[in-house]
This record gives sequence, C-alpha cells and structure tokens, in this order.
Amino acid sequence: MASSKQGGPATASRKSEFRSQKTKPESRDESELLTVPDGWKEPAFSKEDNPRGLLEESSFATLFPKYREAYLKECWPLVQKALSEHHVNAILDLIEGSMTVCTTKKTFDPYIIVRARDLIKLLARSVSFEQAVRILQDDVACDIIKIGSLVRNKERFVKRRQRLIGPKGSTLKVRKVVLDTMKNIHPIYNIKTLMIKRELAKDSELRSQSWERFLPQFKHKNVNKRKEPKKKTVKKEYTPFPPPQPESQIDKELATGEYFLKASQKKRQKMEAIKAKQAEALSRRQEERNKAFIPPKEKPVVKPKEASTETKIDVAAIKEKVKKAKSKKLGALTAEEVKLKMEADEKKKKKKK
Repeated sequence: MASSKQGGPATASRKSEFRSQKTKPESRDESELLTVPDGWKEPAFSKEDNPRGLLEESSFATLFPKYREAYLKECWPLVQKALSEHHVNAILDLIEGSMTVCTTKKTFDPYIIVRARDLIKLLARSVSFEQAVRILQDDVACDIIKIGSLVRNKERFVKRRQRLIGPKGSTLKVRKVVLDTMKNIHPIYNIKTLMIKRELAKDSELRSQSWERFLPQFKHKNVNKRKEPKKKTVKKEYTPFPPPQPESQIDKELATGEYFLKASQKKRQKMEAIKAKQAEALSRRQEERNKAFIPPKEKPVVKPKEASTETKIDVAAIKEKVKKAKSKKLGALTAEEVKLKMEADEKKKKKKK
C-alpha cells in the first residue's frame, strides 16, 4: 500500500509536465507555422528512405504518331540513359508505335514510374527530349490540356491557339492562362497578374495579406457585334394544331362549278381563255409598234424680246476708243501727260537760271 501512495505524486508531476509540453507549441505565432523559411528545400528521396525497394513491378505504355518515329529513334538511347539512373526500363516498339516504361527490382522511388509515364507522354506530343527530361526532377511538373473540344469554330480555334504559342514554338505553361485564352480572354491579362504576384511574393510582410487590392481587374468587353443577316426570317407563332390542308383540284372545280360541265364545254372554255390571252398579247404588240409613229411633243417657240432704247450700244463711241488704242503705242504717254511733262521741265530750267 505504501508503494502505491508513493507513486501517486510522481505520476501527477509527470502529467503536469506532459501538459506543459503540449501547450508550448500553441503559444507560437501562426504566421511562423504557415510561412516557409527562405532557402529551404525539400530533401531529395534517396535509397536510404526505401532500402527494401518496391513489392511489385508496375508499367505504363503510350502510343505515338508516325511522324515522331524518326525523332524517337535518335533520342531513345538518351531516354534509356536518363531512366536507368532511376532503375527504370524503357522499351520502344516501332511496329505497334508505342513506348513502355516499367520498374525493376532495384527501383526504390515509388513515384518515379509516374514521372517516367509523363516523360513518354511528352515525347509522344512533340516535346523535345531536352525539355521533357526535366520532368524527372522533383521540383518540375507537367499538365497536358486537351483544347480540341473547347472551341467549335475552326477559325476561332486556330486564332486562339496561336496566342498560346510563344517564341521559337514554346508554349505558355499555366493551365488557367490556356483555358481562359480558349474562352476569348487574352493571355496578356493573366500574365500581368502573375508578374505582380511574383513581385508581391518577394515582400515578407505582404505574404500573409490579401493581394486583391494590388491585382488589376479587367472587364470583358465584347466589341465585335454579331453581323445581322440581310434576310430576317420571322418565326411564326407556335400552334399545337396542324396547318389547314390545301384544296385539291377537284375542290376548286366544285367551287367554280366546272366539275359539273361536260368535256366539250370544258374544252370550249379553255379555247376561249387561250384566244382571250392571244388577243391581249396582239393588242400590246400593236401598241408598241404604233409608238414609233407617234410624233414627239414640240416645245413652244419663245419670241425674242425687243431691245430697249436704254440698253442700245453706242457704236460710234466704241469706234473712237478703238482708234485711240491703235494710235497709242505700248507704254507711250498720252497727249495730256506729255504737256504736263513739258511744263514741269520748263519750270526747272527757270529755277536753275
């Protein structure tokens, strides 16, 4: 009994210490737990993490188009060399047009087979080996987006796909940018927001804050209106009843009374109708022929008005003006101007004396 009494206070002290240890991490700031310290990198997965290897072998296969056969033949030794470093086998079947990757007994990384699968998928989709082999790194990932069914119109699809293709055939690598581009949102808007986010991530104070106030808000404006067709078809109002049945020839004859006539009477009516049409046509032709013989309407003759005495021209005065103009040489002085000049010269001579 004494031993049980002595153990009581010891266990109580241990419990209090355990509770104090539990409460210590709660006193830390939450921002310290959420933020990743600068320069920290996740350690690479090594053989020491999984010394016994994998329990079972797994494999993946994918098909490739005919035009990629020549390129894959050339770069396949490099593919095998890159995968052999991770103890993964690669098989190229040119007859079936397929690539296969599978693990071996020496493979220790369980996720490397998924990366090897992505590698052969990228090679099948016209990605160069230099870019595709980067998928084997831990900090690199890929995403294959099928855009064939996003746009129905082929011309629009080609235009929007062209926006994604960058310099030297490189493509944009953000899924949201690709999907928004196919929805007719230009990639420059999303790229601008990504650039701003990159700059904001560098600031340690703004990491834990909301970035909505810094990001630009672009409004979607559809400027190009749909062209209206020249001929607008007005839809008729929907009625559950079928349209009225058109009248047959017998119904029309019954309405006019022709149905009860004899064959000879019907024939006579037809001949009379034909003769009436011929008579109308003859009268029209005769009128057109007679138009050539109808004289045109003459305009009424306007009598010239007698010239008034005030507006009569003085012929004698005009003749005198013409004579003076002939006698006068080009640049010569008139008689009055000559007299005035002579008088001015005489006055000057008198002053000198």
